[in-house]
Amino acid sequence: MAKVTGRQRSVVLGLDKAIYWAGRHWLVVVALLLGVYVGLPILAPVLMNAGAAGPADFIYRLYSPMCHQMASRSFFLFGEQYAYPRELAGTDLTPIDAYWESRPALQGVPRYPETAGGLAQQLAALRAERGDAQLGFKMALCERDIAIYGFMLLGTLLYALVRRFRRPPRLPFWLFLIVGLAPIALDGFSQLFGTYGQALDIAFFQQEIFNRESTPFLRAATGALFGFSLVWTFFPYVDRSMGEFNSELGEKLTRAESS
Repeated sequence: MAKVTGRQRSVVLGLDKAIYWAGRHWLVVVALLLGVYVGLPILAPVLMNAGAAGPADFIYRLYSPMCHQMASRSFFLFGEQYAYPRELAGTDLTPIDAYWESRPALQGVPRYPETAGGLAQQLAALRAERGDAQLGFKMALCERDIAIYGFMLLGTLLYALVRRFRRPPRLPFWLFLIVGLAPIALDGFSQLFGTYGQALDIAFFQQEIFNRESTPFLRAATGALFGFSLVWTFFPYVDRSMGEFNSELGEKLTRAESS
């Protein structure tokens, strides 16, 4: 194989050094990426409130493939309440059902759809509802997603802090399944099956246990448990792999620079 020399060698060495830096500071990279990912959806209602609808619309559209963005399952800023869950959730908050007829995006939309078409219409309308000066403006990620990525960021920062003094402990996988995965799966899938069971007339999913709507607190709490435990379960493995990779790449760079 021909030896890399001149400008090509400088480019390769520069790329290797950048990769080596990112590998040594991978927690910084992850924290920055998570900060941007969770920060932009929170910025969207701030921009809407400031009258910058164009940039806010870009953020809503950017995150649209990653989240359902339903107004009834999202946090709001600058309005009467921090959230507007469905009436079925049974919270002390005024439900979005109370505003149904006055919201342009929801007018003519079935509140309790009994067909797949009606359900699709409702989901699209709740996604399109972004709020106004009265309700406030919704974030571009739902309550559960904001909690997942927000607590992944918090977990990353805490992991980095602990790592400075000692090897961070690893959460056993069985505990992750019980504490991190089971609550979010139970809360999410029970209401999901109930929603589709009612609309598609599936008898099994019309039982009382599925006739529910999760609250903002439950969405956020289960998301937070999942995101935080995800970090403490898998980051120790990543940390070890990155350590081995950095060691090999560091030796390679030393040889390259001395040749």
